[in-house]
Amino acid sequence: QVQLVESGGGSVQAGGSLRLSCAASGYTYSSNCMGWFRQAPGKEREGVAAIYTGGGSTYYADSVKGRFTISQDNAKNTVYLQMNSLKPEDTAMYYCAADSLFHGLGTPWKYNYWGQGTQVTVSS
Repeated sequence: QVQLVESGGGSVQAGGSLRLSCAASGYTYSSNCMGWFRQAPGKEREGVAAIYTGGGSTYYADSVKGRFTISQDNAKNTVYLQMNSLKPEDTAMYYCAADSLFHGLGTPWKYNYWGQGTQVTVSS
């Protein structure tokens, strides 16, 4: 059974940093896509960052470019999202997603596997 477990969320002040982790199990980690999505109350789920674990290619939403970094640790089957210079508008539930095909950031419904989410709250 595929499991994605996120951790690392919390509350920070604007300008602060957080690092989210997504540990994958029961899943062929290599040569696949893993992504981070977020959803704020009353808003649609939006893609934040994605990584193709086979080659390490990364993709970012324009709103987080230069502030967020997605990375992977193949030995631990874990993907990270380092979030710096956080803004109040980054406040959302953050979800890790995975799939055997690369879907990018615009089609979250195409990802077959999802974690339970971790809350990020940024205060001004």
